[in-house]
Amino acid sequence: MISRLFVTLLGLLPQHGISRVIHALARWRWAPWKRLLIGSFTRLYPVDLTEASASDPADYPSFNAFFTRALREDARPLATAPDRIISPVDGAISEFGSLSGDRLLQAKGVDYSLQALLAGDATLAEPFIDGSFATLYLSPSDYHRVHLPTASTLHRMLHVPGRLYGVSKPVVQHLPGLFARNERVICEFSSAAGRYMLIFVGAIGVGSIETVWEGEITPPRGQRIRSWDYRHRPIEFAAGDEIGRFNLGSTVILLFEKNQVIWDAALSVDAPVRLGMSIGRLGQSGTLPAEGHDVAD
Repeated sequence: MISRLFVTLLGLLPQHGISRVIHALARWRWAPWKRLLIGSFTRLYPVDLTEASASDPADYPSFNAFFTRALREDARPLATAPDRIISPVDGAISEFGSLSGDRLLQAKGVDYSLQALLAGDATLAEPFIDGSFATLYLSPSDYHRVHLPTASTLHRMLHVPGRLYGVSKPVVQHLPGLFARNERVICEFSSAAGRYMLIFVGAIGVGSIETVWEGEITPPRGQRIRSWDYRHRPIEFAAGDEIGRFNLGSTVILLFEKNQVIWDAALSVDAPVRLGMSIGRLGQSGTLPAEGHDVAD
């Protein structure tokens, strides 16, 4: 009851207005303000600065620069076998498994539409029916840059405007279709695993989403879907290459076509993942851990 009330109240907030204010405050370079924010944040959350390329908080010109800090080059070794699918982020497994037709599992007892997630585009969604997915949650203390799970070629990107509900567990469990309601950036890639999607899902307090090829994508003004087509000049990436960041945290969703990916048997819901660790391999999807995590369950 408390969680449902919290979700209802969250829906009444001016989510985009709050996020625009946070966007500005997180970039304010006034030294006392920056020190206050960084000091308060590190007292609240277990941030490991020994992994960062700059370990002294004073080296960051703003709170946002601190929040989106780079890692040392040796901080996240990559699983290098060519058939490996690696975690694109530091975070935790929110859900994973196989789609049941057009339905993805959001949380136990809650599923949602693939087509709705992919901006209502049936043609875009069709190759991923009965495919594989993984939803990865980034907590405030996590590293907030996003990398590629396998060597890939970028073909298309969509920005889909929407709400900015929080993506913490209580909201995920009690708000159907959350990830298809929130603002998101959808990136379409091809790889040895076939076509796949990597989706940045925004949330309240996420001041913006950036990609390395277009810079800051959000926050925009207006409610129309925007698209970028790179098929005439596809952009190549190696496995583990950085492709973007959340300026304050949220969720990444991976979508693979049917029979392309086997998730590692060690994966489990709520288990932590780290950038570069193996989470799956190329192969026939459906060979999942015993507990399944399928919508049909």
